[in-house]
Amino acid sequence: MMKKVLILCTGNSCRSIIAEAQINAFVEGAVSDSSGVKASGRVNPNAQKLLEQKGIWKDEYHSKTIDKVIDNQYDLVVTVCDHANETCPMFPKAVKVIHVGFEDPDGKGFDAFETTYNEIYETLLPKVKEELGL
Repeated sequence: MMKKVLILCTGNSCRSIIAEAQINAFVEGAVSDSSGVKASGRVNPNAQKLLEQKGIWKDEYHSKTIDKVIDNQYDLVVTVCDHANETCPMFPKAVKVIHVGFEDPDGKGFDAFETTYNEIYETLLPKVKEELGL
């Protein structure tokens, strides 16, 4: 059975979308969603461009608010920014919540997105696998 992961951020436009795509592409046995505490309603164009270059972009990736996923059942919730960590809602079903923070590349050059992508790959993915026992 697939383990379900939610990646939670503030705007759901960069870090959480990148992490969602990486988990879906590279973590066997897990499937991921992402959402924002205060979703921006858009995917950052640099984040989308980077995921397209890496071959892991899916048209279903979009910025969404927490109310769209709050009733889903997750095995793990990961906050990737300090604001989301501080305001992470309580989920109706008990779920493990961890925080692995990354600097927001929004408003910076494309190289900042590549740095964030690499940091998520090297730091977050092993942590997710460990927490899920994969």
